[in-house]
Amino acid sequence: MDQLVNMKFNWKLWIPVYFVGLSFLVAVSYHFAKPRYKPENISDLLSDFSWLGNWPKWLDFPLMQPLNAGFEWLIVEFGIFFEGINNFLLGLYTIMKDALVGLPWPLVVAIVITITYFASGKKIGTTVMVGFCTFFIGFLSPRYWDKSIMTTCIVLIGIFLCVVVGIPIGIAMARKPKVRKAILPILDLMQTIPSFCYLIPGILLFGLGAVPAIFAIFVYAAPPLIRLTDLGIRLVDKEVVEAADAFGASKKQKLWGVQIPLALPNIMQGVNQSVMMALAMVVIASYRN
Repeated sequence: MDQLVNMKFNWKLWIPVYFVGLSFLVAVSYHFAKPRYKPENISDLLSDFSWLGNWPKWLDFPLMQPLNAGFEWLIVEFGIFFEGINNFLLGLYTIMKDALVGLPWPLVVAIVITITYFASGKKIGTTVMVGFCTFFIGFLSPRYWDKSIMTTCIVLIGIFLCVVVGIPIGIAMARKPKVRKAILPILDLMQTIPSFCYLIPGILLFGLGAVPAIFAIFVYAAPPLIRLTDLGIRLVDKEVVEAADAFGASKKQKLWGVQIPLALPNIMQGVNQSVMMALAMVVIASYRN
């Protein structure tokens, strides 16, 4: 009952805030609209209701100039920072690509077959199918072989960043409720925006090439890994954690010896989801870059 009363009170508090915000947006849009789009008098809006049929151009909120100014400010003030990230990722990508391209193609196929054999639980059918598909890429055209290696490098670097950054964030969310409340809306926003939109800031900050694709893969594929890591840690039985406390385990020992091993299935599921989303994103990035 107290929660319902608080909810009603919060609604009464926020409705005026929303009304003031909406009024501010309308006033700013009307002020910055071009004169030819504005009505001559406010009374015209009450006599002519044609503006209700189509969205009026005088309600076009001016976002272009602030966004352009914001990106210009970022590039000027933090250009060295973004250049360092670009050089690091580009160097990592170049080293990995040159190493794989320099290997004999039968050795690459053998490595893929070996990894598939052990990763699939020693399933012969899956291993044969993956080996055939890997060989078939080069069989189509030699340039497809090089392109597939470039794509593989981009995906691997993107997934590596997701694992290195996503798992610690998920652990922090599970252990600190305030961190979880702060990051959940960001994850919701990241999973709501259409996937190809992630390439726009990447291209503006890093230019064309492999780095914007890696950036887009990281932003697009990290949320499921973060969420599932958080979920896995929180689903660990409290009695097990209490037993670890009873034996005098420190926070570090509980994390590495109890929580992470028991949450590993969920974490690996998150890695699997990140791989699938990275493969989806890299296809979109190939069209844009």
